[in-house]
Amino acid sequence: VEIYSLHVDCKVTSRFAHTVITSRIVNHANESQEATFEVELPKTAFITNFSMSIDGEIYPGIIKEKAAAQNEYDSAVSQGQSAGLVKITDRKLEQFHVSVSIAAASKVTFELTYEELLKRQLGKYELLIKVRPKQLVKHFQIDVHIFEPQGIHFLETDSTFMTNELNEALTKVQNETKAHILFKPTLDQQKKNSEPDETLLNGDFVVRYDVKREATAGDIQIVNGYFVHYFAPQEMPVFPKNVIFVIDRSGSMTGRKIEQTRDALLKILQDLRQEDHFSFITFNNKVVEWKSSLLPATEENVASAAALVQTLTARGGTDISGALLAAVGVLEKAEGLPERSVSMIILLTDGQPTSGERNVEVIQENVQKAINGKYALFCLGFGFDVSYKFLEKMALSNGGIARRIYENADAALQLQGFYQEVATPILMQIEMQYPENSIEGLTNNNFKLFFEGSEIIVSGKISDELDLLPVEIKAQSHTSNLTLKEEANVKEKEQVFQNQKYIFGNFIERLWAYLTIQQLLEKAISAQEEDQKALEAQALDLSLRYSFVTPLTSMVVTKPQQQEELANKPTEAG
Repeated sequence: VEIYSLHVDCKVTSRFAHTVITSRIVNHANESQEATFEVELPKTAFITNFSMSIDGEIYPGIIKEKAAAQNEYDSAVSQGQSAGLVKITDRKLEQFHVSVSIAAASKVTFELTYEELLKRQLGKYELLIKVRPKQLVKHFQIDVHIFEPQGIHFLETDSTFMTNELNEALTKVQNETKAHILFKPTLDQQKKNSEPDETLLNGDFVVRYDVKREATAGDIQIVNGYFVHYFAPQEMPVFPKNVIFVIDRSGSMTGRKIEQTRDALLKILQDLRQEDHFSFITFNNKVVEWKSSLLPATEENVASAAALVQTLTARGGTDISGALLAAVGVLEKAEGLPERSVSMIILLTDGQPTSGERNVEVIQENVQKAINGKYALFCLGFGFDVSYKFLEKMALSNGGIARRIYENADAALQLQGFYQEVATPILMQIEMQYPENSIEGLTNNNFKLFFEGSEIIVSGKISDELDLLPVEIKAQSHTSNLTLKEEANVKEKEQVFQNQKYIFGNFIERLWAYLTIQQLLEKAISAQEEDQKALEAQALDLSLRYSFVTPLTSMVVTKPQQQEELANKPTEAG
């Protein structure tokens, strides 16, 4: 079975990426064989389409409500045969896997389409394409087109498998607003010198870029009556932080995990700014406060904290509740903190609560009551023994986010990377205001915190009679209260995309749907049960209308001989 052609075609328009992967396979044997299509795609993406065509016959993937698809599937297939087609493979990726039996001398073409909104982190967008054909491919190419009307500030490609020969197969062309990246290695360039049948193409192909930003109130783009507003202010004073690190040192953290935690904390301590205040709470079945109050991040205090971190050892149970409530207590009674500052609690744990309060609902309720909207709680779950659902709900209910730390060699880097994302808050209480009566379906437009290097995105549908879209942004910076105003001319903005040949026409509408679904699913995590059902019903409706495979929908993959398989979207919480 030979893959004779593999094309990755990706169009990024104003951060919205639309990727189509096409694989053509021929069976040279004189009997039927299994042909396999395996793609790793970013977790943040939604699959929107899949089909296979065998000798001219097309077998489409059909997106349905998850429960309905499952019922149909169960009745069509005897239990025990159904293996999910999509599974999480690592920190950033999930894998889509389909195989089909094809007759001697037959050909099959697989085509998968997925979409995602690229998220700005630490000052750049990242488009990740996983390359793993597992064999030499006669016609292999990755084709990336980027169009950013704000202008491209910088662009770089990076890959984990490049050699000098392969580098010759890479071309980049860019002007003010567009870039085209083509990677088209010949068979010879793909071969490993040591083993000529083996391919070098195995790993990540990454495009990173950022856009130019001139307007202070951000940038507005409009297509077919939908708008998107990007806001990422730069060069603003940083809020001092008051941060409490709550670190699990129960028995299960023994060995590599506690070592990696120590490494990461030592680096993070070095990154604290002089105007920050900080403290540590470590916990197993006992909760230990390093100091009874927050200390300024002077060289001396940082050195003393580093000495404590060096001595961290792991044994005993896990009193998550006691530790978090103690952290809130330290923030509550803190004195002499900078007037305008941002207070946060960063919890790192690798397990379930096993001592103190063990009921996760009670812990969530008590923590939320205690924090009462005043501090942001970030929850890092180390490994797969944590209840990620519990951590995620707790973080989202308290103005923070949750992140799983994968138990790999780079765990310390993952921890540091997370800290860097939240290390520089530059705005708080951001309100993005639009004319109420002429915008429908507005996505989230109030944000508690804005961190340098990230980006706020708001989208919605404009009523037909609007010629000018006025925008007002209110926010608090470290030194003042800001009000920024901007006005977008709807017709002029529509013009920008009119003559761009390769843009799919309704991309801002799809971007709006993608963002709305993500936000509804996130809200549902921390909502009460009846609200949760309403939020999920809205998200389901949009998932079906725009055909996205989300955690609420399934794709029924049809195959020859009336066979069917299901593709579901896995979530970090499982």
